[in-house]
Amino acid sequence: MAAQFRDYYETLGVSKTASADEIKSAFRKLARKHHPDLAKDKKAAEEKFKEINEAYEVLSDPEKRKKYDEYGSNWQNAGAGNGFRSGGGGGGPFGSGGAGGAGYGGADTSDFHFGGTGYSDFFEQFFGTRRGRGYSGGGGGVDFEETPQRGRDIEADILVTLEEVLQGATRQISFRKGNSLQVQTYTVKIPKGVREGQRIRLAGQGAEGGKRGEAGDLYLRVKIQQHPDFSFDGADILHEVDVPAWQAALGGELTIPTPDGRAKIKIPSGTQNGRKFRIPGRGLPDKNGARGDFYAVVEITIPETLTSEQKTAWEQLAKLG
Repeated sequence: MAAQFRDYYETLGVSKTASADEIKSAFRKLARKHHPDLAKDKKAAEEKFKEINEAYEVLSDPEKRKKYDEYGSNWQNAGAGNGFRSGGGGGGPFGSGGAGGAGYGGADTSDFHFGGTGYSDFFEQFFGTRRGRGYSGGGGGVDFEETPQRGRDIEADILVTLEEVLQGATRQISFRKGNSLQVQTYTVKIPKGVREGQRIRLAGQGAEGGKRGEAGDLYLRVKIQQHPDFSFDGADILHEVDVPAWQAALGGELTIPTPDGRAKIKIPSGTQNGRKFRIPGRGLPDKNGARGDFYAVVEITIPETLTSEQKTAWEQLAKLG
């Protein structure tokens, strides 16, 4: 069955000409509104949050956005030059050629259809699955004698939440190979401290081999789910803090969110834009459980409109220079 096209611009409520800043702002607004931790209906909020994340992942990435804009709703014909084939029984860009392609002149049916990775079928088929090295199936009249041919390794993305990075988790992943009606389900362990781009291996679950060769492996490539309040730099977590200009000048105290609950930071007088305030040990864990740091990054805000009293006060400040 063909995957349904998703209009990511509509999901974020932005135009196709929206700037990167406009896309980021729209994402943050929607993500805060639909974050599962803040919603009464957590299940519905989780699904909505995934949709918002998926849209932002594509539209915030220049290469993905370019590809998405180029093909749009005609994405099923995007095969040429993109490392996969279109058309056929798969109903998506892998089609009858599958994630294993049609190497050696033969079509194989090793395209994979996933569930439980956190992404829609559309994303999986258009952006997610990649083929690796190995035998791609189909002889095409070429005689490989009796030499076993190892099946291709397959890669797909798996969306991992901040909570899963902090605590570790297990996830039920299901997939179907090619035209098979059999759905296979595996329990996948997401290790504590997993990183962006790290691969989780399912041995022997890739494309089938040829000439009685062993199957390839399936690799789930980790993508950290975007968060409305935090960004990540290695093991460190960054949080942009809006500080009014008067508070940056005079100093004060702010309460900010962290993954471990709210924390207070002191803003000294004369704080400059971009200054970082470090809270040790509240970042992401590594494989041994040691955690990075949390940084509150100051973003000084200037009011867009001023009352007459505020304007007078700013004018007086300007005179004092």
